[in-house]
Amino acid sequence: MEMVPSEENQLVPKEIENASEEPRVLCIVQDTTNAKTVNERLTLNLPASTTLSKLFEDVAHKASYVNGTFDLAWGKTGDMGSLDPSSEMSLTESGFEPGKRNFLQLTDKDGEQPRIASDESGTAGSSGLDDSSQERFIGPLPRDCTVGCSSDYSSPSYSYSSILNKSDTGYVGLVNQAMTCYLNSLLQTLFMTPEFRNALYNWEFEESEEDPVTSIPYQLQRLFLLLQTSKKRAIETTDVTRSFGWDSSEAWQQHDVQELCRVMFDALEQKWKQTEQADLINQLYQGKLKDYVRCLECGYESWRIDTYLDIPLVIRPFGASQAYGSVEEALQAFVQPETLDGANQYFCERCKKKCDARKGLRFLHFPYLLTLQLKRFDFDYTTMHRIKLNDRMSFPEELDMGPFIDVEDEKSPQTESCTDSGAENEGSCHSDQMSNDFSADDGVDEGICLDSASSTERVLKPKVPSLNTSSLTFELFSVMVHSGSAAGGHYYACIKSFSDGQWYSFNDQHVSKITQEDIRKTYGGSSGSRGYYSSAFASSTNAYMLIYRLKDPSRNAKYLDCDDFPEHIKHLVQREKESEEQEKRQREIERNTCKIKLFCMHPVKMMAMMENKLEVHKDKTLREATEMAYKLMELDGVVPLDCCRLVKYDEFHEYLERSYEGEDDTPMGLLLGGVKSSYMFDLLLETRRAEQVFQPYKPGEVMVKVHVVDLKTDTIAPPVSIRAYLNQSITEFKQLIAQATELSAETMRVVLERCYNDLRLLYVPNKTLKAEGFFRSNKVFVESSESPDHQVTFTDSLLWKLLDRHGNTIRLFVSLPVQSPGTNRTICQKVGGDTEECSEGSKGNRNSVEAILEESTEKLKNLSLQQQQGSSTSDSQKSSDTSDFEHIESPSPSQEPDSSSVSAVVAVDNRELENRIRVASGGSDGGAYSDPETQFPGEERSDSEVNNDRSTSSVDSDILSSSHSSDTLCNADSGPIQLANGLDSHSITSSRRSKANEGKKETWDTAEEDSGTDSEYDENGKSKAESYYLYFRAEPYAQEDGSGEGGQKCVLVHVDKRITLSAFKQNLEPFVGVTSTQFKVFRVYANNQEFESVRLNETLSSFSDDNKITIRLGRALKKGEYRVKVYQLLVNDAEPCKFLIDTVFAKGMTVKQSKEELMPQLKDQCKLDLNIDKFRLRKKTWKNPGTVFLDYHVYEEDINISSNWEVFLEVLDGPEKMKSMSQLAVLTRRWTPAQMKLEPFQEVVLESSSVEELKEKLSEISGIPLENLEFAKGRGTFPCDISVLEIHQDLDWNPKVSTLNVWPLYICDDGAVVFYRDSTEEPMEQSEDERNELMKKESSRLLKTGHRVSYSPRKEKALKIYLDGGPVKDPGQD
Repeated sequence: MEMVPSEENQLVPKEIENASEEPRVLCIVQDTTNAKTVNERLTLNLPASTTLSKLFEDVAHKASYVNGTFDLAWGKTGDMGSLDPSSEMSLTESGFEPGKRNFLQLTDKDGEQPRIASDESGTAGSSGLDDSSQERFIGPLPRDCTVGCSSDYSSPSYSYSSILNKSDTGYVGLVNQAMTCYLNSLLQTLFMTPEFRNALYNWEFEESEEDPVTSIPYQLQRLFLLLQTSKKRAIETTDVTRSFGWDSSEAWQQHDVQELCRVMFDALEQKWKQTEQADLINQLYQGKLKDYVRCLECGYESWRIDTYLDIPLVIRPFGASQAYGSVEEALQAFVQPETLDGANQYFCERCKKKCDARKGLRFLHFPYLLTLQLKRFDFDYTTMHRIKLNDRMSFPEELDMGPFIDVEDEKSPQTESCTDSGAENEGSCHSDQMSNDFSADDGVDEGICLDSASSTERVLKPKVPSLNTSSLTFELFSVMVHSGSAAGGHYYACIKSFSDGQWYSFNDQHVSKITQEDIRKTYGGSSGSRGYYSSAFASSTNAYMLIYRLKDPSRNAKYLDCDDFPEHIKHLVQREKESEEQEKRQREIERNTCKIKLFCMHPVKMMAMMENKLEVHKDKTLREATEMAYKLMELDGVVPLDCCRLVKYDEFHEYLERSYEGEDDTPMGLLLGGVKSSYMFDLLLETRRAEQVFQPYKPGEVMVKVHVVDLKTDTIAPPVSIRAYLNQSITEFKQLIAQATELSAETMRVVLERCYNDLRLLYVPNKTLKAEGFFRSNKVFVESSESPDHQVTFTDSLLWKLLDRHGNTIRLFVSLPVQSPGTNRTICQKVGGDTEECSEGSKGNRNSVEAILEESTEKLKNLSLQQQQGSSTSDSQKSSDTSDFEHIESPSPSQEPDSSSVSAVVAVDNRELENRIRVASGGSDGGAYSDPETQFPGEERSDSEVNNDRSTSSVDSDILSSSHSSDTLCNADSGPIQLANGLDSHSITSSRRSKANEGKKETWDTAEEDSGTDSEYDENGKSKAESYYLYFRAEPYAQEDGSGEGGQKCVLVHVDKRITLSAFKQNLEPFVGVTSTQFKVFRVYANNQEFESVRLNETLSSFSDDNKITIRLGRALKKGEYRVKVYQLLVNDAEPCKFLIDTVFAKGMTVKQSKEELMPQLKDQCKLDLNIDKFRLRKKTWKNPGTVFLDYHVYEEDINISSNWEVFLEVLDGPEKMKSMSQLAVLTRRWTPAQMKLEPFQEVVLESSSVEELKEKLSEISGIPLENLEFAKGRGTFPCDISVLEIHQDLDWNPKVSTLNVWPLYICDDGAVVFYRDSTEEPMEQSEDERNELMKKESSRLLKTGHRVSYSPRKEKALKIYLDGGPVKDPGQD
């Protein structure tokens, strides 16, 4: 191929250079010749100069059709004329547009389907492509395939499809699970080793003796068979790794391929014990060498025989700047002896003195398969980091090992100990990377976890005959390449096939042919010619392991053909083929399976709409799909199959789109519009009773849920579903409703709930439903009676009031507090028919309180919703209007209304009720409640005591929102009515606007009150009355789990969510037994966390049905008060932040006043007896100390304060030094490198932000000369902990700034941490052991404080293969 210079003066193939310059044409081909391929697309990215005839050849190759047996036509134009397959016109001349998508259709030729090309040979020629077409650059190669495959672009055998299927090379790749490229490289190498593969095939698995899942040889056998016989492009290795005992996390651990080789071989030896393959690894891979020392005076030699599985070759000698240039040079250095002289003299046993000696290694025996490890990973003692050596090291294709063999006879090798000496010399065969110890416990050291205690000692008796020097020529067949750095990278293998001598690149799932030039590029270094694709072979890509095979015709084996397989392998091949065919059929079924959401309103399980996923083949009929859905929803025995049908359904709008009458035999693929990943609609399995008839649902209809309203009983019935057309008039719509509900259309009022907060009366007879705002799914309320309510304006009518109240009523579960000790305020209530249970206390008092409640209950049943309260009188004026506290039936379908059950409707003048409760329950101690601010005797502490785990939480306790939200409201129906359409709902969702609010001023938080809480009292201390009354009804409730027993009372409350928290608390007073100022309301969330609700003027609009509320005794906050958590700051303690107490600060209070209030609390609860001048308060942000609060500062004026505020209390050693806000308090800490020690914190108070002043202060307290003093700002959260091994280098010492409030310091507030040191002080000199010991101590210290230990290197997970199928978990381990 002609070569031309590129921009970088490198030679590139001319054709490819032109291909990269000219525009390209994207062709998208739809194969319409087969129903299975009609949804698939073939994509080709071709040069614009490509001819039409070449296009046909490329399409034939990609579609696996014989060229000339199909036609190509334009796909998205009116002209469907076919393209000329013999034309030599270019694509642009034929109408193709570069840079755009060009759609084509592959069609039958002359009415006959295309012939499928034979792929038996696995060559491109079998699909109609000649050699020249294979050179064509059809599309870009994926980025992850460039490494090791660069010659694919210029190799005569390359085509783009080589990365898409197996046929180009005949080999199968391995899927990379995540970071298992090292495993894939080794597995492909072993697979391409005939002797290993054949021996593995000859081993027969006994299923009765072992689980196939955990059998490593069996899973390797299966994998090799799939690599040899599968038609897939790549196969998974998960079964193999599962047999190793690995879980999915191991896929994300990259290991050394040489280490894996050692560990896997050891595991195979353990599994192959007492089989024919017991000594296979030794026969193939094990060699022997002699470690000797020879006296230079008398010639006496002491020696020892060692075995090895691989030879580690040093790339660059220690301390040298020049690397060895070749493998032969490194081998020569490996056996080069060293002289022991001077201080290293050897004690000679014969001379009986220390003599000069020569120490070295001699090879006694080379294995049949010689493994060389190029030691590219080293440790740089200058940077103290692991590095990779990318120096060039060449290796020959044929390696003569004759010069390296010891020609002397072996001297009784069995009489010497053949154990690992454990030496750590890099060039010695005793190193852990090389020698092979077969002692019993070595398995664990080498990464093998044995499942038995077997420790049979192994005697080494090599079965390989001695080799003479004339037969030591080895041929290279595998190069395992590493691309990357010492921190990580990518492995792939270049392997020569012994069948045809061709080299292949096995790069995970990509397999491609390569040349000798590609092998030479793995030598490393930067020398040599650079090709166009040299970026793929940067200096970090080089050979890491080399495997040679001895050239011996008598031993060199060939790969077993399928016909020569042992019988057990033939059976295994058959099973795997059947499994693969089954998998293929399953995938085909998956591609033709429609998966759609299925809903059903179960006739028995009426709690909610049931949901499932229906998976049905596209060729299944609607009748078959209905039967599948019937079984899926478990309706067998509940409803007959002929009483069920599938209809098109919209879950979001709860809309039945259409039914499928007369289409029972229609395939589901046609009904659903084909097989899709997702559908814009769902299916509903509709049920009916035997006497009912299914209503046809036609496209274009709208669905309407009709709720019948009864003004006499104040009830709203469950919905009845009807269908209407958008062009129907209101008159026609009323007639339709009348037929469904048997109501009179003449007196009928229809109210449409269009959306949230919008009720619309439909009163224009000729107006259409579409004009009124009807949509796919709608809800209406109808009322038909001759009551005078018809004559009233709709927004003033009883109908509107009932709908408004019903839409805004929510149901809450309220847990009442257990009776407080020392008081007699227990309210006894009956739950069902249970007997009364009262806590200890005065019976008279109990009866008095109960009498008040009963009296209040009876009295309030007759109160009007519009009850008005005088502004200046203590007695409320009650109106006698029609009651709007209507009885609503229980939400539970099974619970019938019981007139004997306790049902208190509380809406009385709260001050009057409060006074009566005090008189009744107080007795002689009634004065205890004369002051509403008096602390309740049994007051519980705030949420830090209730929930200790939230003691450091800064979450605002106010969760209420002042805006109305759409909540799920309580169900006021007695029970759902079963309808044919299956959509009878038993809940009503929405909210209404409150007409009662019009013309009346609502009380909302003002801007200046936003950060605090509201008071239940006005400025004169009088109770704020509600401007109007909203619905509230409470009844005793027994919890299902029984948690409400034993003194814990619960109340089920139905309340209008527009009620304020203040009014809600006042309505709860009779049930709690104390005034609203003496208890707190906590909202309970799904995770059982409780947060106090404190904003009294906000409504319950953020609450929804079945929310839980807990009532706790204790004084509630008044306006301008804030709950504060106080923590002690201990700067020199291991845990510098310690929680003390909860307290209350008030707006306008000075810091000194708050300190005075804190002192008795600290003494009583924390045993801290403090002088007011000996402690300070300061800002707390997470765990960081901030601004120091001065005594004269005022909360809300000088200090911003918020709900659940947190503050630090710091005990002072002396008088307060901070006198002004212009001062700056800095926490300083000295670092003494000579002692490797950090001194305790000392506070320095600065008069300005000057760096010079800071250094002067530090010099003053430390004695360090000013010119030698250096400082640095601490990092992270207080106390800015850092390891003493890092602090000297990692901090930004002595920044070049003059003020503290600029970059990089930004010290603008109190509490910043500053480290300082003497620049002339050198760090302590430490030995390696001392440094390691200090590192352990620092790691332990910093981990305890929760700080990151950044100096600790990343600990790699040990590579282990578990012979029992998985790691055994320590029973004591959590």
